[in-house]
Amino acid sequence: METITQFSVPVVVGICLCVGYVLKNIVPTDKVNRFIPLIMAALGLALNVWIHMGISPEIILGGLFSGLSSTGLYEAFRNLIKK
Repeated sequence: METITQFSVPVVVGICLCVGYVLKNIVPTDKVNRFIPLIMAALGLALNVWIHMGISPEIILGGLFSGLSSTGLYEAFRNLIKK
């Protein structure tokens, strides 16, 4: 797990978390909500490629991991707030 966490990019996670939150609350229908992980993965990938100005396997993994982890982070915050 420690090896995977080195690929997390906090800026990408933060941006994806905010964009995912906005999408979730602006478009409450399930037609869009079920695609939020896919959207965050693509956004995370695009942001990480833009930040590093290049493409490599590490950059791709970092972007995808950061985008997808933002959806998990949102769920963790939501559960924390509900309790």
